[in-house]
Amino acid sequence: MIKLKRFFAFCLVLLSMQVAMAQQQQAIQTPAQFLGYQLGEQFTTHDRIVAYVNYLATQAPNRIKVQEYGRTYEGRPLLMAFVGNDENLQRLEQIRENNLRQAGLLSGQVQGNQPAVVWLSYNVHGNESVSSESVLQVLYDLVDPNNAQTKQWLQNSLVIIDPCVNPDGRERYVQWYKQTQNQGGNANPYAWEHNEPWPGGRPNHYYFDLNRDWAWQTQIESKQRLVQYNNWLPQVHADFHEMGTESPYYFSPAAKPFHESITPWQRQFQNIIGDYNRQYFDKNNWLYFTRENFDLFYPSYGDTWPTYNGGIGMTYEQGGSGRAGLAYKKQDGDTLTLKDRIAHHHAASLATMQATSEKADQLKQEFRKYYENGIKKPEGDYKAFVIKADSRNAGSLKVLTEYLDRQHIKYGYAGKKSSARGFNYATGKQESVKIGENDLVISMYQPKSTLVKVLFEPTSNLEDSLTYDITSWAMPYAFGLQAYAVRSKVEARATQPAAKTANTISTERPYAYLARWNSLQDVKFLTELMKQKVKVRMAEKPFETDNQKYDAGTLIITRTGNEGLGNNLDATVRALAEKHGVAITATTTGFVSSGADFGSGSVRYLKMPRVAVMSGEGVSPYAFGEIWHYFEQQIGYPVTVLGTSYFGNVPLHEFDVLILPAGSYDRVLNEKTLEQVKNWVKGGGKLIAMETAAGFLAGKKDFELQKKDGEAAVAEKTKGKDQKEDPYALLKTYGEREREALSEEVQGSVFRVALDKTHPLAFGYGDTYYALVRTSDVFGYMKDGWNVGVLKKGNYATGFVGAKAKAKLQDALILGAQGMGRGQVVYLADNPLFRGFWHNGKLLFGNAVFLVGQ
Repeated sequence: MIKLKRFFAFCLVLLSMQVAMAQQQQAIQTPAQFLGYQLGEQFTTHDRIVAYVNYLATQAPNRIKVQEYGRTYEGRPLLMAFVGNDENLQRLEQIRENNLRQAGLLSGQVQGNQPAVVWLSYNVHGNESVSSESVLQVLYDLVDPNNAQTKQWLQNSLVIIDPCVNPDGRERYVQWYKQTQNQGGNANPYAWEHNEPWPGGRPNHYYFDLNRDWAWQTQIESKQRLVQYNNWLPQVHADFHEMGTESPYYFSPAAKPFHESITPWQRQFQNIIGDYNRQYFDKNNWLYFTRENFDLFYPSYGDTWPTYNGGIGMTYEQGGSGRAGLAYKKQDGDTLTLKDRIAHHHAASLATMQATSEKADQLKQEFRKYYENGIKKPEGDYKAFVIKADSRNAGSLKVLTEYLDRQHIKYGYAGKKSSARGFNYATGKQESVKIGENDLVISMYQPKSTLVKVLFEPTSNLEDSLTYDITSWAMPYAFGLQAYAVRSKVEARATQPAAKTANTISTERPYAYLARWNSLQDVKFLTELMKQKVKVRMAEKPFETDNQKYDAGTLIITRTGNEGLGNNLDATVRALAEKHGVAITATTTGFVSSGADFGSGSVRYLKMPRVAVMSGEGVSPYAFGEIWHYFEQQIGYPVTVLGTSYFGNVPLHEFDVLILPAGSYDRVLNEKTLEQVKNWVKGGGKLIAMETAAGFLAGKKDFELQKKDGEAAVAEKTKGKDQKEDPYALLKTYGEREREALSEEVQGSVFRVALDKTHPLAFGYGDTYYALVRTSDVFGYMKDGWNVGVLKKGNYATGFVGAKAKAKLQDALILGAQGMGRGQVVYLADNPLFRGFWHNGKLLFGNAVFLVGQ
């Protein structure tokens, strides 16, 4: 009897605990209850999004766990929410390791029942803000104990959610909108709230497009996020966006071109996921479209980079973006509301999770197969990529290996001399390759094989030329390295190259220190020396001393001129060289066996320049951001940002260098302000005009730059009298208008720019610079200026170029400089800092700022 009473008492306790737990779960607040307004009635600030995500984690710890994986440039938290059933949440680390074991990136066998992993990314573009509103409802649906549907999905899937990829951009937009909106929102398209000011909320703090940074990882948000992504490697990744206000919803399947490395299964699942989405949208009679505009080619999107890492990547696009606000009256008379937009992204989220759950077994099977094929039978013509190692490229090679480490791409070193046959990136030809023992070897026989192929292949094959972005990005060109794509397997026998000899200076107080000029590390070394008040000189001509040859551009740090530093000179120079990985040598004499002695006029003192960059309305925010990021985050050098709205009142004599990023300068530099700029240059200033800024100056008084004649004009001049025109040439098909326009376009293609290596703008490069050309609007040769970098016939390397554009891109100026009074004007028709990933251009930009005209 006593035992029976104890049993009943135990049951009552257990029942009361279950009731209490149920009551607690029932008490989970909806987004509306937590925020105090219905979703769609107003925009939610980032701090409130973070608060709700963390609230759910405290209320439903058996369904959701939250991890802060980093901070933005402006200090806002970046979050990952793991949502699963209680069992899977208790063994997150085991699930993560299991996923990497399936990919061959960890050894051992898969332990326990492995769920499929789906990762959902919201709000990568800050003013495409609806997705971070919808994610609040998505998270509630996943943790709601009464939602039998999501509970079922979580039995065999784990959901990872990044609620806001770009908090800084989002907050820029949301705060602006809250300040300008009418009460309850005004649907009139002309209302202030529908017309975002410069620079808009789309980019991050440095005005980078984070959706084009997945592969390159130049931004702090991308670097931190992709550490986590590579540690998980989900089977499915969806990226949530918005587009123009007049567009309906877009979901997979994606448009052509598909990269040739995308597998049949990945293509098939594009259709499967489309079927799941279609069911939700058809049920609600919502408009949508598929297979248009958004292709799977350029490797640095939120759909392509996950795809090249073995997953199924997709983009979702909702009409609206930063223009739609709370309500927007469209041209067809309908009003698009924030609530509508939330509902659409919410439905796509559910469809994606449902598809992952119901196709979990096949997703995991194909995921394993993808990585097994990479290890055992990699696709493509080339089986290894060999990067030549020498003293000139040590800095660039170091940056490349750091990049490969972030990508989890395996590499090694040859370990012995051998020979093979392969494609020479420098010549564009198949040649015999001599492999040195310290050469870097990246084998295709590895888990990340497909990613290696995509990033390193010399030519990316387009199945359709109507693509959304640049068409070439091969890493040897991007890093400016001598490389070969080899058709045979190359063993990487040594895990480390021969040990680098540390800077050993036998003379305690040498006459001078010498540092070669070859990479961005050398620019960092120079700028930090300047900030430490060390006076630095530069050799304008090659020279030889102590039986060593030095190229033009070599930095010379003499004791003379630095007497004020005393004994600190030696300690400072050696410490900074060590910090930046720069090899320095010391000499006991200022005499050289060939070239100019250190006291010659050809050895110039490098003044620490006061640098300003133009920003504001009329300037491309992306182009400005690339420059701003270069100075603050890459070389750590002070730069002053000048606004276009007050530029006319700026005392330019306070600056030595003025940089004009790409932009529309017709209103910014009127006749009066342009004259002020020219007078400043003539007095000793240096003007650096980039891309369309250079085009603005072309043809204007005192500027030597001239636009190059178009292909049609050249043809007209050279056409013979007896040459007949095609009578049908003007008969074009309207449906082919986009393809016809492509003949005039250059879609991010690589060209070999021939350099005048005697000019400071080209120091550190030799005869060739690889440029990522994105326009055919180039310039003719200057008569009285210096044509430092030019395109000659046959200089095309890889990427899509229309037939008419290719004709323009020869005998054209890409890089130039002219003297104007006591100052200089530098023209950069190509942007050497494009998206921060074109490392080959970063030294060149440093040349323009620090070496030219000194």
